[in-house]
Amino acid sequence: MSADSDRVSAESPISPPTGAPGRRKVDSRASERASRSWWDTDSDEYHRTHGEFLGVRSPLGEFVWCPEGLHEGDVHLLGDVVGKSILEIGCGSAPCSRWLASHGARAVGLDISMGMLAHGRRAVSASTGPAPSLVQASAEVLPFADATFDLACSAFGAVPFVADSAGVMREVHRVLRPGGRWVFAVNHPMRWVFPDDPGPAGLTATIPYFDRTPYAEFDPDGVATYVEHHRTIGDRVREIVGAGLILTDIVEPDWPEWLDREWGQWSPLRGQIFPGTAIFCCEKPR
Repeated sequence: MSADSDRVSAESPISPPTGAPGRRKVDSRASERASRSWWDTDSDEYHRTHGEFLGVRSPLGEFVWCPEGLHEGDVHLLGDVVGKSILEIGCGSAPCSRWLASHGARAVGLDISMGMLAHGRRAVSASTGPAPSLVQASAEVLPFADATFDLACSAFGAVPFVADSAGVMREVHRVLRPGGRWVFAVNHPMRWVFPDDPGPAGLTATIPYFDRTPYAEFDPDGVATYVEHHRTIGDRVREIVGAGLILTDIVEPDWPEWLDREWGQWSPLRGQIFPGTAIFCCEKPR
């Protein structure tokens, strides 16, 4: 999920000065390098902040789709997972993959960051439940043969952080078996138009929805250290359909009454007014 930082994406110029955050074109190679470095560096702090909510320390893992707390055990977006081979893309420390394995799936968790996977391996070692396989790789080039998996999923992993998300859709189509399901959660595209602020300042639209220039942070030498890519709802649909997949649903979770927790830009204040998450449910034709 999106990292927490003091971002100024609403007011940043298209071409920020060297070292300054803002919006600038970033290609696949630079984006991949930035994501690997960012999550390696941030993995400890990320787990201190979000590990409990995500169920990282749960003995059998948890499958939380989004900051709104939507749990796969309640919504069953993946359907029956027993006996299914399932690929999780952008698994982080793999609480979702561990949950899937504990519910009878043959789970494989893939992530670009060795730092995040190290947390996952420690969790697997401490667990008495079935262990998923963990693989370090980029979502843009999945290291698996055609028609390997029955299902694929991603809970805020990988898709917002790759330059070629259309390529990710094609790769998922390739590794899924006919009739396989692909479900992924991302920041709701309309969030792009608002400042990254959970309070009242985050309620005023200031960024063009149709500006696909990614948000990026840079080191003093101008090397990207964090990159997040924006796609509109229409873009996502076209990428899915263009890859040969069938879009079956778009889930926009309500903010639950019981949840008073903030996560970066997600908050009860904003969540009661507009969606923070979009979950795309897709299938590969038989």
